[in-house]
Amino acid sequence: MKKRVLSFLTAAVMTTAMILSGCSGSQTAATTAAPAATEKKAETTEAAKTEAATTTAAPAEKKEIVVGFSQVGAESDWRTANTESMKSTFTEANGYKLIFDDAQQKQENQLKAVRNFIQQDVDYIVIAPVTETGWDTVLQEAKDAGIPVIIVDRMINVSDDSLYTAWVGSNFLQEGYDAVAWLDDYLKKNNKADSDINIVTLQGTIGSSAQIGRTNGVEEKMKDHPKWKMLERQTGEFTQAKGQEVMESFLKTYKDINVVIAENDNMAFGAIDAIKAAGKTCGPKGDIIIISFDAVSAAFDSMIAGDMNVSVECNPLHGPRVAEIIQKLEKGEKVDKIAYVKEGVFPADTAAAEKPKRQY
Repeated sequence: MKKRVLSFLTAAVMTTAMILSGCSGSQTAATTAAPAATEKKAETTEAAKTEAATTTAAPAEKKEIVVGFSQVGAESDWRTANTESMKSTFTEANGYKLIFDDAQQKQENQLKAVRNFIQQDVDYIVIAPVTETGWDTVLQEAKDAGIPVIIVDRMINVSDDSLYTAWVGSNFLQEGYDAVAWLDDYLKKNNKADSDINIVTLQGTIGSSAQIGRTNGVEEKMKDHPKWKMLERQTGEFTQAKGQEVMESFLKTYKDINVVIAENDNMAFGAIDAIKAAGKTCGPKGDIIIISFDAVSAAFDSMIAGDMNVSVECNPLHGPRVAEIIQKLEKGEKVDKIAYVKEGVFPADTAAAEKPKRQY
C-alpha cells in the first residue's frame, strides 16, 4: 500500500513539472515524465493483478444443506424424542437449514409437504411415513426433481425401491420376537411355563411399520407356545387416551387377562390407568403382566414404580444417522439401503440402573 502511494506522488510531481515546462516551451521535463507515467501504469497493472489474485484465492462460502422433514405427528413421547433428534442435528451451526412439517397423523398432509419441499428445491427430503403404502407417485416426483429421499422410522412399500435412497429405523419384526422371548423367559422364572396364558394386544396405527412388524413378530413366535391364547387385538393408535379406552373395553369383555402387549409405551400407560381404575393390579407384583415397546424415559419411571414389566427399545435418535448418510451422499459415496439402529430389551429389575444412562 505504501509503495502504491509513493508512486502516485512521484508521478504527480513529475507531471506538474512537465506542465510547467510546456508553458515555457521546454521539452526536457516532458521527456523525463514519460518513464514516471509508465511506472504508474505498471504499478496500477501490478496492483490489479494482486487484487484479482487475492479475490480468486478467497475461500468460497460453504453451501447450506437444506433438508425438508415430514414428521408423522406428536402422538407419543417416542415421537417427540425423534423430532428433537432431527431438529438438534440439522441446525445452522451444523451447516443445515431444516424445513419441518408436522403431518398430524394424516398421510395427505405428508404428500402435500413433500410436494412443497420439491417446489422449494430442497437438497434432501426426509419422511417418517404415517403408513407404508401410497408413496409411489409423490416419490417419483421427487426422483424426477433429482432430490434424494431418506425414509426414517416406518418403512414404505413401493413398486420401485429406487424411489428412495435409504431407510433408517428399527427392526420391528425383531422387536416382536424379543417381546415373546422375554415373556417366555419370565414365565419360566416364575414357574408359569405350563400355565394357560391369556393375552390382549393394543396395536399401533394400523398399517404402520411398527404395528405390522410388532404384531407379526409376536404372532409368529406365539405359534411355539400352544398354551398362550391371543384373546383380541385392537388399535390404540399409539396414544395414551386411546390405549386406556381400548383397555377398558378389554377388561369389560374378558375376566381373565394375564398379559397386555402394548405396541408403544404411551398405550401401556393408558392400559395401566384402566387396570388400576378397574381395581386390578399390574407389573412385577401384580395380576397382569405389561409388555411395552419404545423404552422412553417415562417407561423406566413406570417400571421403577412397579407398574410395567418390560419395555422393548425402539431407538428414536435418528438424526445423527440420517446426517451421516447425507454427508456420504454429499461426497459422492455409496450408502446402505437399510440402516438399523441399535436397540435392547429393558426389564423392570434393571430400570433403576439403566435410566441414568438414557438419552431419551
